[in-house]
Amino acid sequence: MKKVEVKPSPAPSYPEEKIEKNDFSVAKGENVVGRLAVLRLGKGDTLPDVARHFSLGTNAISEANPGVDVWVPKAGERILLPLSFILPDGPRKGIVINLAAMRLFQFKGDSKSLAVSTYPLGVGTVERPSPMGEMYVARKATLPTWHVPASIAKDHLKKGDPLPAKVLPGPQNPLGEYALYLSKSTYLIHGTNKPASIGLRATNGCIRLYPEDIKKLYENTPVKTPVCIVNQPYLLGQCNGVIYMEVHAPPEDLDAVEFDKLYIKLRNIEKESGRKLDWGKVKEVLAEARGIPVPIFEIRQGDERGPVKTVEVKHPEKLYGKPEVPELQMGAWYVLAADSRDEMEALRISAMINHQGPQIPARVVSKGDSYRVMAGPFNDIGEAKDAAKRLKIDLEIDGILIEPVKKR
Repeated sequence: MKKVEVKPSPAPSYPEEKIEKNDFSVAKGENVVGRLAVLRLGKGDTLPDVARHFSLGTNAISEANPGVDVWVPKAGERILLPLSFILPDGPRKGIVINLAAMRLFQFKGDSKSLAVSTYPLGVGTVERPSPMGEMYVARKATLPTWHVPASIAKDHLKKGDPLPAKVLPGPQNPLGEYALYLSKSTYLIHGTNKPASIGLRATNGCIRLYPEDIKKLYENTPVKTPVCIVNQPYLLGQCNGVIYMEVHAPPEDLDAVEFDKLYIKLRNIEKESGRKLDWGKVKEVLAEARGIPVPIFEIRQGDERGPVKTVEVKHPEKLYGKPEVPELQMGAWYVLAADSRDEMEALRISAMINHQGPQIPARVVSKGDSYRVMAGPFNDIGEAKDAAKRLKIDLEIDGILIEPVKKR
């Protein structure tokens, strides 16, 4: 009798239409909220597009999916959506910002009925870091005017990009449509005209949110709301009797003092709980630094308590905020941004240009055995020159102006 090979059945998948990404209730004695999810990428997706749709920062989705191309990931690839968060140590009131996680937490209620809303952030650079400490919301403004600080004006002037003394509300205003002015002078929590920068160390010290997230935060934050800004790359949390660990610092940035504090906490948890930690898993979490909560207890056979299961979500019909590129127009101006024999490289450059803020539309046009990245269409030579200037300043791309094709 012929032997029939029996292959294991694929694991069942239960796609969900929606998954909570911002608002959570906090169970008493616990400090882990949300759940991890997986998504199968569609053709033309970029990680920044997926990140924005699910209210994640570019850093979070990149760290959770090492090895996945940020700008040209493979269609059909399954990626992890890190929609589970360990709350930072600190007061459970007002706004708490963890710079290491690049995430804001807004608390409502009390210990009996506590809720938290959370949003991804863009934060200060190494040279101009965001401040830390206790402060509060001093005032609020819609459609704020940006009064350009002298230090920023000087930096832009060096790059050949002179700025006016103030920038009025509109697409060129980096503050977006809503701003919360902090009691620490010159620092704000505000929107942005560069959504792809959320999840990056890209600001001059201010805290930057997606336009749709700052609108919700603005509406739900009264003046005098306390704001606590911390930097906690090593987080420990508990949910359903399971201890989790979340790390946002790569091994080369491991601080010996902070690690000693972490080790003491872990030993105390092991002692107080009477359960042994999986120290191999602890070492692995520290080494990978993927920014997601990972259970670090040894799993006991028959233990009903366990980590929250990862779910699969359906791909949305349209990713919110994904840049749209107009059709080619024969009578328009364009900028030739790149000419490459490598299609993937051309697609990557095109995606990066499309995610500039405000957007510069770009597409890849094949010609013979090369792939051209064309930015545009633009209505006139002035718009094309402005785009070419931005490409040079922001991406160090030397664009070539392409005149409109004349009708015969």
